[in-house]
Amino acid sequence: MIFLTFIITLLHEIISFGISKTKYTKNRREFFKKGLDIGAVSLVLATNAKAMDNARNIELEIVDVKIKNLLAPYKIVQISDVHIGGLIDKEFIKNLVDKINLLGADIVVITGDLVDTKLEYAKPALNELGNISSKYGTYFIVGNHEYFHGVKPIIDYVNSLGIKTLENENVYIGEENKGFYLCGVYDRFGFRYGAFKPDINKALLNTQDFPTVLLAHQPKYINSIEDTKGIDLILCGHTHGGQIFPFNFLVKLEQPYVRGLNVHNEHTLVYVNKGTGFWGPPMRLGASAEITVLKLSS
Repeated sequence: MIFLTFIITLLHEIISFGISKTKYTKNRREFFKKGLDIGAVSLVLATNAKAMDNARNIELEIVDVKIKNLLAPYKIVQISDVHIGGLIDKEFIKNLVDKINLLGADIVVITGDLVDTKLEYAKPALNELGNISSKYGTYFIVGNHEYFHGVKPIIDYVNSLGIKTLENENVYIGEENKGFYLCGVYDRFGFRYGAFKPDINKALLNTQDFPTVLLAHQPKYINSIEDTKGIDLILCGHTHGGQIFPFNFLVKLEQPYVRGLNVHNEHTLVYVNKGTGFWGPPMRLGASAEITVLKLSS
């Protein structure tokens, strides 16, 4: 709130300075100045209210993705960066699961930063995720925040809910001889953590015969992959789409992609989910929370 107020105040001061340099009469300048003051206060209140409202409302993003050599269509529902803890509680997750279950997903994927508190406090909300329904199951990869709260216990507990954590591995999804491989890697934060490090070679093992979808929390991980020829689609999160404008420009300095569907090269597409929850302040401006529906077809 302080940041948004500062930005609007800065604009107010610039415009106010411009008014003071005009050739209008003193009374006319004061009239414009008073209108500017009222407008700036109104804008501060409206912007902050809108940002808080955006954080509570999750939008549905429907994306058509063409996958070469995919022999049957599939629907993937993606959520990411839920950040369970604080205001993201059991009730929030229950409502989220209800929305997901209306979408008729073939699979549901959770691309990291699911837990952002001690596991014991997150369990009631995590339990609700066990109610997600889809044709071929729910799959999870860790994000950087899981490393801060006990990555192994979180993985074990999520697995106990019937949600499969992909730990540098892959699973076959779909009809026999008409499906695709879903691969997942640990987050690149594992290199700094000293354990649970991503290994793309293990994740892609024996996936040559069918299309491949990779789950990797940070878009930046793609820079670690020497050749993406065997990867048709990468699903990421982490960026929150910037969450609060204009932080999206700062995120762009760190990550190659910030949001949406991106063409990485002739072989590989990258989709970045803007996040389903929020991190830090319960505010979003210029980057709505989302549930993504990816419709895969050939």
